[in-house]
Amino acid sequence: MLPSRLRRACRALAVLALAAAATLAPVGTAHATAPSSGWNNWSCKPSAAHPRPVVLVHGTFANSVDNWLALAPYLVKRGYCVFSLDYGQLPGVPLIHGLGPIEKSAEQLDAFVDKVLAATGAAETDLVGHSQGGMMPRYYLKFLGGADEVNALVGLAPDNHGTTLLGLTKLLPYFPGAADLLNEKTPALADQVAGSPFLRKLNEGGDTVPGVRYTVIATRYDQVVTPYRSQFLDGPGVRNVLLQDLCPLDLSEHVAIGLVDRIAYHEVVNALDPAHATPTTCASVVG
Repeated sequence: MLPSRLRRACRALAVLALAAAATLAPVGTAHATAPSSGWNNWSCKPSAAHPRPVVLVHGTFANSVDNWLALAPYLVKRGYCVFSLDYGQLPGVPLIHGLGPIEKSAEQLDAFVDKVLAATGAAETDLVGHSQGGMMPRYYLKFLGGADEVNALVGLAPDNHGTTLLGLTKLLPYFPGAADLLNEKTPALADQVAGSPFLRKLNEGGDTVPGVRYTVIATRYDQVVTPYRSQFLDGPGVRNVLLQDLCPLDLSEHVAIGLVDRIAYHEVVNALDPAHATPTTCASVVG
């Protein structure tokens, strides 16, 4: 019988391989302009209280609607103009996005932010992203001029320095063809492996760029982006938050922190409007 660690490795790698194999069509160039099918109110004009529109950036295997079924209404209820985009589409794979090359996805985000700023008349936007959606915008900020258009980036469980999948990605070389399959069929997965060429480029020279405020909200129970502290950023204008430091009873893992965690959402609002921040505690789930 295989050792338990190797059995876990086989299962994890099988999931990655099946996800990649499901994408039978070759990878094409990402669309130049992201579709506007998400949480978009194009007639919304930012208020004096919340002068910047909020762009929500979904994670891998997600889309502009499902990833934000709870957070988008939560922000709208609090007076924010909210928008969300689909990015990283692959040919023949509907509804599930965030799979294409991350550099191309950042170009889509760039185009979408331009559209939001033009529609709202705002000078800057704030970005809130989950998982890949909390990391990918950093490429836009660093290499595509996004620092001139973005005030703050809030990442919910972002894989800022990639993931080891509990150490299992180190076993990829022992499965012939697995790494090539990821690169060919689902480039974003390959880009997110700790130590990938994409991540080395992204983090070379520092994690942050001047003029942008960064907030990372992580959970110690994250089983996807591991180790969880690899999510944290270094640099000026950074605030790293561990949910369990705010509420030890919070058991949210990687998916829940983006989809349902009201404690995390309260901290998102604090990051968007730090001048009116209130303490985030286990009681912050009300409203």
